[in-house]
Parts: sequence; C-alpha cells; structure tokens
Amino acid sequence: MMQNLPFEPEFEQAYKELASTLENSTLFEKKPEYRKALQVVSVPERIIQFRVVWEDDKGQVQINRGFRVQFNSALGPYKGGLRFHPTVNLSILKFLGFEQIFKNALTGLNMGGGKGGSDFDPKGKTDNEIRRFCVSFMTELCKHIGADTDVPAGDIGVTGREVGFMFGQYKKIRNQWEGVLTGKGGSWGGSLIRPEATGYGVVYYVEHMIKHASGGKDSFAGKRVAISGSGNVAQYAALKVIELGGSVISLSDSQGALVINGEEGSFTVEEINTIAEIKVERKQIAEIATQAAFSSKFKYIPGARPWTNIAGRVDVALPSATQNEVSGDEAKALIAAGCKFIAEGSNMGSTQEAIDVFEAHRDANPGAAAIWYAPGKAANAGGVAVSGLEMAQNSARVNWSREEVDSRLKKIMEDCFNNGLATAKEYVTPAEGVLPSLVAGSNIAGFTKVAEAMKEHGDWW
Repeated sequence: MMQNLPFEPEFEQAYKELASTLENSTLFEKKPEYRKALQVVSVPERIIQFRVVWEDDKGQVQINRGFRVQFNSALGPYKGGLRFHPTVNLSILKFLGFEQIFKNALTGLNMGGGKGGSDFDPKGKTDNEIRRFCVSFMTELCKHIGADTDVPAGDIGVTGREVGFMFGQYKKIRNQWEGVLTGKGGSWGGSLIRPEATGYGVVYYVEHMIKHASGGKDSFAGKRVAISGSGNVAQYAALKVIELGGSVISLSDSQGALVINGEEGSFTVEEINTIAEIKVERKQIAEIATQAAFSSKFKYIPGARPWTNIAGRVDVALPSATQNEVSGDEAKALIAAGCKFIAEGSNMGSTQEAIDVFEAHRDANPGAAAIWYAPGKAANAGGVAVSGLEMAQNSARVNWSREEVDSRLKKIMEDCFNNGLATAKEYVTPAEGVLPSLVAGSNIAGFTKVAEAMKEHGDWW
C-alpha cells in the first residue's frame, strides 16, 4: 500500500480501485513480486507545477496554476490530455495520469501515461484572452515536452483552438515543427476522426460487449441509450448510436439534464448538431431547452444528471461527462430501469459504490439478465488511440484516410475488449454462467504490461 500519501481523494480512489482488483485476483498469488511493481508504478516519475501569468482584455494581470504530471514512460513518451477547468488540482491530474498509464497500455500502442492542465476557466473568456493564456502556459510547458518525450492532447476546456494556440507558441520557441501535441487541425498535422474517436470508440467497445453477451445474436438496433455530457465524447457517441440503429434518450451538461419526454423517441442527428453548435459557443443546454422545437419533445431538469430522470426502459448507459458522475443509488436506479450494459466514456465516471453495485449485480444475475460494466480505462481508450495514430502519421509525414483511421480504431477497441476479457478469465475465474469482470480484466492486463516493461528497464526487480 502507499504510505504517507497527502489527501488526494481522486487519486486515492483510482489507486484503491486498481489495487483492490489486483488483490482480489490470483495475480499476486501467481506473481507476488508484482506487489513491488504496484508500489513503484503508483509514484509519478515527475510532477511539474508552474505559474501562468497572462493579461485579460482590460489590461489586468491574471494568475493561474499550470501542471504536468509525467507519470510513467515505460511504454513510450508520456501521453495524456491537458484540462483547462477551475476544478483542476494535483489530485485530479494524478488520478487522470494514473488511469492514463493503463488505458494507453491497453491500446497496444507505444505510449506512456501523463496528464496536465490548469485551473484556468475558458468559459466567458474572449478568443484573445484564451490565446494570451495559452501562449503563457506553453512558454513554460514547452521546456518539458517533445515528440519523443511527452505529447499532450486536448481534454475538458481544450479544443482544437487551444491546441492551435499552444502549438504555435511551441513552434516559435523551439523552432521545430514536430508532433508534440495531438488534436491538431486537419490541415496542419491533425488526424481524421480525432474529435469523434472517444465517442465512437466507446460505442465500438459496447458493440463487442453486446455481441459477446448475446452469443453474437444482438446489436445496438432498438436499444435505448442514456448518455451524460454534451461535449465531443457524448455528441459522437450519440451520433454513432443513432447510426447503428439505437435511440439516444438523454444528454446533459454541468447545469442540468435533457431527457426524452416519455418512453418513446430519440434525439435526432439535427438536434445533436444544434447542441454541438451551442457548445462551441460555450453555452449551456438550458439556453435551448425552452425553445419550442425542444420543449415539446424533451424534459429539462436543472441541476440534475439523467440517470434517475428517464421515463421507461434504459438498455445501455454511457457516462460521458466527468469523474464520479454515477453514484451507488444512481447505479441501482439504472439497474431497476433494465440497464444491461454500462460503459464509461468519461474517466472514472462511476464512484466505487456504483462499481460495486454493477459488479455485484453481474455476479447475482447470470445469463441473459446480467449487468455488464466496462471501466473508462478500457471503454474510452479510443481518444488516446487515435492520438497515438496521429503521432504515427506525424512521424511518417503522412495522412491516412478517414476509412483507414476508423478501421484502425475499430481494431484497437476490439483488441482492448478481447484483452480484458481473456485476462479476466485467466486471473478471476467467474461462477458458472457469469460474465467475466471487465474491470478486473482491464486493470490486470494494463498493469502487467506496464510492470513487465518497467522490470526490464530496471525500475523494479
């Protein structure tokens, strides 16, 4: 166990979730030396913290904190997003970086794990203010990153606009054009399908869950799918669900939830596009909820998440907003609504209490009635997977077609699912007729891959 850990609740939660999974499997029984590997991998290789001083449009000096947690480079350069949000602190970034290590390992690509960002809030800021902040932020961060060292991407609050501002400043200071950031514009080194990747990927992952659980007889067709969030992940997950014949029955943001008013119906592509447009303008769903086109079809619940506010059946739930957005009680409500598949589009989207509910229900209801839960480190790996593909394209100075990238993404998500499934069967023997634990399988598969690389590097022995 970790010792003398400062109070970092999000990181402690992520660590305990992984450690308890390893303890409750046969991994340490078969390979007791891995206990030492867990101690080593739980400490970041490096944490960088710095001040970011910038000037607002009134000429007033503003100060924010900047961070980069370079957690583990056993498998490749540090890889993980930058988050600009007022809630950003070291605990959240350590949790995200820790999860990123094993998520990246599951993709099969050569990427280590890291995370960074700032407590800067882009909402309510002008483009010029955002640009000045990004220039100041990158002026310091550029000393610590590089195409073969650390390759950040976007995350909450960091869109292609912010990536562009930061890339421009990096290039000016370092006098190098290199694939140092992913999520770049398509005309200057970005990859096709990068904005869609996390949302598409989580749906591709759930496709395999549905197919395996049904013996190949079922699909998304006719499924009622509850989604939280309304950013890139939620938008593109919703669009892919509709493309595959499912119905999207909810979206949300930090101010409230928008759900189908009744037990029938679905968001349309046009309605999702309208929500995408207001999000580009950094507005809230509440601003369109009262419009006639929406108020007649949807119910808006201020200050709420969708999980307990949906009428009728829920077949699939995709938490795609932020961490700890499904509580234990909400997990029970989803199960009571008939939910069979839960997969996280967000990082650590479920509390430990919710995970316990999902896992207990999986064990208690074998066969067709089983509940199957997939953690974010496996289900939402599509985003970083395509970031890795963008790195490969930058290194080779080539651009792949949309079809090529999508094909590779589908294969990565299939491998991610199969790897977790096979590892769960090896180390956590389920009861007769009970679906294997994708939590255990994904945790163990990601951890053992990283641990073995670290051992060969001499990081533990």
